[in-house]
Amino acid sequence: MKLTVCIGSSCHIKGSRQVVEQLQRLINENNVADKVTLSGAFCMGKCQQGVCVTFNDNFYSVTPANVEAFFKNEVMAKV
Repeated sequence: MKLTVCIGSSCHIKGSRQVVEQLQRLINENNVADKVTLSGAFCMGKCQQGVCVTFNDNFYSVTPANVEAFFKNEVMAKV
């Protein structure tokens, strides 16, 4: 399963670094590193929608404040 976070300038300003760091921690804490691949990408073209994240080809708008809920509800539900 591929989890990609936009690290372009707009998403960076909105907290993409914190989102990436929290996702790395959550992947390790939940022992799913063998099932979930985390990567970064430059601009996904949806700059107004917050930190852009794709997971299994689905788009999500994630913030540092809701990343844990996103991980639990979307990622862990499919692992």
